[in-house]
Amino acid sequence: GNIIDQEAYRVTSKEISLVEAAGEKFEDSIPLLVFPYSLGDQYNWKGKLTVNNQPVDATAIVITSDSTVSTKDKSNRAIQVQVNIQIQRKNRTEEADAQRLLLSALDEGVDFFDTAALYGFGESERIIGKTLSAHRSRFTLASKCGLHGVDLNGDGKKVRVLDGRPETLRATCENSLRSLKTDVIDLYYLHRWDKKIPVEDSVGALSDLVRAGKIRTIGLSEVSAHTLRKAHAVHPITALQTEYSLWTRNPEIAVLDACRELGVAFVSFSPLARKFLCADLLDTAGLLPTDWRHTSPRFHAPHYTHNVKLLDGYLAVARELSCTPAQLALAWVLHQAPHIVTIPGTSRIDHLKDNMGALNLVLTPEVLTRLNQTINQHTVSGNRYNDIASSEVDTEVF
Repeated sequence: GNIIDQEAYRVTSKEISLVEAAGEKFEDSIPLLVFPYSLGDQYNWKGKLTVNNQPVDATAIVITSDSTVSTKDKSNRAIQVQVNIQIQRKNRTEEADAQRLLLSALDEGVDFFDTAALYGFGESERIIGKTLSAHRSRFTLASKCGLHGVDLNGDGKKVRVLDGRPETLRATCENSLRSLKTDVIDLYYLHRWDKKIPVEDSVGALSDLVRAGKIRTIGLSEVSAHTLRKAHAVHPITALQTEYSLWTRNPEIAVLDACRELGVAFVSFSPLARKFLCADLLDTAGLLPTDWRHTSPRFHAPHYTHNVKLLDGYLAVARELSCTPAQLALAWVLHQAPHIVTIPGTSRIDHLKDNMGALNLVLTPEVLTRLNQTINQHTVSGNRYNDIASSEVDTEVF
């Protein structure tokens, strides 16, 4: 709606209580900007709020980003740090914060930024283009297609749509090039495989974009080893992105080996287990109703109560190594194979710098064994996705 002129309040979950949501159920009043990386300290609202015990009419806009930055240390281990910026309506103060975060990443020496048409329904790409286009020669740029926002009802409200038709992918790419203010995207992912369309057709369309000079290389996200091989037969796949961490081991079934065999880089997203491995989310009761983690069985009782108990042994290792829990989680991923990079989500510069510290953390075989015995597919309780989300991916499951 027309909310540009309304003030965006910075509030914490403890400061917010719902009074009314435009006369509708609370869940129905929230803009559809909920992503796997529900980070940051501002959230989407529509209607009346109570802020510091004062009722206000406000729309608080989430500004979390979805860009990824990476760097390499002397041992050539790579880490990508997901910055996650989703912006529905521009707020100058928060957009400036997002720009400072991106420029700080560049100043830290990171040289790989990853975004998508889906994130903020194009706003993430716009912010990255506005902020970093002047520095385009200093970094590799990745984006994604196949998931994007569409105004289905003609009311100006975009909703998340999965569409892998070749004509849609071409149109999405053109929009992304304009938003990113670039002539070419270095790595272009199929964000999800639209199972109504043969993957060969979708990848074939991306191959046409390579030949046209619009993109340089092709990536896939959340697909199985079998699908990767079918796609790779059409056009060489450069990278495959899937969730991978101590508590999500599905890639170990087949995808990691397939990537190594085919010479494909494996990109691990959610390596911090959606904040679980940061070890400061001991109770999910304080999560806002819009938080994506409400859709994940692992964050619901009785599963989460069981999972939190796994942190005792994990934190003991972090204390022994004098590192943060986040650094330990990232270092574990980076120690699994040389063809793995990882993209932890953050919206804060201090967390960005802390995550980079994982590059300097060396884990001995004994430490890796302890971690593997503590948190793995057998000790973690609950599925990572609910039935709806599971139907959209093509990954192997235990």
